[in-house]
Amino acid sequence: MSEQTFECEKVDLTFFESAPTIHRASVEIDATPDDVFEAFLDADAWTEWAMPITRVEWTSDFPLEAGSTRTVYMKGNLVGDEEFLAYEHGSRMAFRFNSATKDSLNAFAEDYRVTDLGGGRSRVEWTMAMDSGDDGSSLRGKVMNPVMGFMVKRMLKKFGRLVETRRSAS
Repeated sequence: MSEQTFECEKVDLTFFESAPTIHRASVEIDATPDDVFEAFLDADAWTEWAMPITRVEWTSDFPLEAGSTRTVYMKGNLVGDEEFLAYEHGSRMAFRFNSATKDSLNAFAEDYRVTDLGGGRSRVEWTMAMDSGDDGSSLRGKVMNPVMGFMVKRMLKKFGRLVETRRSAS
């Protein structure tokens, strides 16, 4: 990153249960786990369904594994350097911000779990966990938490539609 960066807390997988702010969403889609992961690995696909993301740049070679990295560019000039905490192709992908261009995030992480439901269907469960220094009791937290919860669910539905559309086109 060329801008000033701020170090984020190097959280582990337990953060998805202990973070001050946690948003969860799930969706069932007409696609296999491989179809889902094909979309996850497509840098351009993230810009189609994850509204804040404007660009994704893989900074590690494939195949991905725990420790792999990427840089995510978002609206509002937020750039995050991410490190994968878990990567099990077809079933789980989790990552955290190691640093960001905004000092408003003490810690940020996402966890995607994919379950094969059989018959060409999958369940995708998304957990977004963060520590912004606000426990949710402030006015900002009381307004932003419900909005973020709604947006996570909306984005995951959009992801599901994207994967289904890609699958039917192939």
